[in-house]
Amino acid sequence: MDNAVLNRLKNAGLLSEHTTDMGFVSTGSYALNKVISGDYTKGIPIGMITQFHGEASTAKTVFATHILKEAQAEGYYTMLVDSENAYNPEFARSLGIDPEKLIYAAPETLEDCFQVIEDTIVAIRETDKDTPIVVAYDSIAVSPSKAEYEAENYEGNNMQGAVRAKSTGACLRKINPLMRKHKVALIVINQIRNKVGVMYGSPDTMAAGGKSLEYYLGVNLKTISNKTSDLIRDEHKNVKGIKGTVRNTKNKVSVPFRECEFELMYNEGLNQFAGTLKQVEADGLVNRNGAWYTVKETGKKFQSKEFNELLLDQSEEGFEPLRKFFGLSACN
Repeated sequence: MDNAVLNRLKNAGLLSEHTTDMGFVSTGSYALNKVISGDYTKGIPIGMITQFHGEASTAKTVFATHILKEAQAEGYYTMLVDSENAYNPEFARSLGIDPEKLIYAAPETLEDCFQVIEDTIVAIRETDKDTPIVVAYDSIAVSPSKAEYEAENYEGNNMQGAVRAKSTGACLRKINPLMRKHKVALIVINQIRNKVGVMYGSPDTMAAGGKSLEYYLGVNLKTISNKTSDLIRDEHKNVKGIKGTVRNTKNKVSVPFRECEFELMYNEGLNQFAGTLKQVEADGLVNRNGAWYTVKETGKKFQSKEFNELLLDQSEEGFEPLRKFFGLSACN
């Protein structure tokens, strides 16, 4: 291909400016990073929209908060659009967020939420053209459209879902082109609700956006946790956290339909190593024989309860090949 021709097309404004090197933001979970990006150290893509959807209390907001924390650690701009009015600065601080560096907005309608995101992106890019921007919208499910917000007795209108889906589609068509152009990662939190009267197939449905939202997603993640069997308890049987599964149902950056485990401790946040041992076994980095595992490259034997400690122990040479995959090697 003739570069001179490409340059003439570019100078004529016929070719779009875009970066070929897609960046990523860690989720705070090595296993989930791998499920999304195919790499233990990456995570959600910059330049695309990522959705976390699931039932209530399945760690959706915590995942978004951890991504904002990781983004702040990289020096990126971070923004929270809080339509649920549930933001707690002290809780966010306990998970590693610096509230002073978090751009915060709580608009009332769906359209206003997307507009404040667009306005913030434009304002940042007036003075800073390159630093990535990571935005969490929590949650699209509770944001009424302007039609819902302004109409009387709108709850009783059976066209409510269709109107909201139409509004969502219109907002996404406008904001989606800004993602890659301005190096923005948008995290959307959504809820799953049950359709009444479904006899066959899954009764699950998105609370907001419908198919119009799914079309614009680069990554779609479903969080699953059983509110009885997946509770984590201390020695006194008090609940101290939950565990569950994240399932990748759509992926434009790596292989879709993979899943991993997660653990959330209420006073600590996500366990970054949860589900990791299963991932390295699936990747062929370790072999399993009963209760014992063997690092394939070095022959180092260990049991599952030793995995995290050995991975962090820089003096344990038998785990050095694994550390390189996680960016934990002292040689990196």
